[in-house]
Amino acid sequence: MFRHIKSDIQTVLDNDPAARSKLEVIFTYSGVHALWAHRIAHWFYLRKWCTVARVISQVSRFMTGIEIHPGARIGDRLFIDHGMGVVIGETCEIGDDVVLYQGVTLGGTGKEKGKRHPTIGNNVVIGSGAKILGSFTIGAQSNIGSNSVVLKEVPPNSTVVGIPGRVVRQDGRRPDRLSHQLPDPVVDSIRDLQLEIKRLRAELSDLKDERSAQKHQVTRENK
Repeated sequence: MFRHIKSDIQTVLDNDPAARSKLEVIFTYSGVHALWAHRIAHWFYLRKWCTVARVISQVSRFMTGIEIHPGARIGDRLFIDHGMGVVIGETCEIGDDVVLYQGVTLGGTGKEKGKRHPTIGNNVVIGSGAKILGSFTIGAQSNIGSNSVVLKEVPPNSTVVGIPGRVVRQDGRRPDRLSHQLPDPVVDSIRDLQLEIKRLRAELSDLKDERSAQKHQVTRENK
């Protein structure tokens, strides 16, 4: 327990330049308080004291603004920056050295049973307001952009942005936009619209030419 407490405090000091001392972290960082409460709630949850566990998690939610279900499995050195509005679901699994910013949701998409929340790999950074919904894995070393909505698995070493979330960089390179493994419905729709506009412009140009030719024909006949 004391090892975890010491590690949690040091994680904040390593990640947040605004943290000036260990005492400041202990007394003022809601992300740390939520983690400590979760460890107690998780202990009761594993021993089937589910109601006690939920009471602890809800008290923590009221005090910190961070809702972590007692069933969630959290690795070492999780850093929740500010944290207000963060939601972590029951079957969520979070690896080591993960960073969550305010407003992040790690949730499910329905009433299915079993594993229904995401698995977050090691060294993942999830930006403010991002929503990761469903039972899939976010690969290690990935970055999820602010306000992204991720609904499918993300390979390791990827950067994801947009609604729905799409991979814009993987292993330091931009993915092939024609890859069937990484479809981009937004880009596809824009491309289709561009082609349609081009076709309509061509038709309009043909109609203008035809009308102009008809006018010249009428003019010659009148003469």
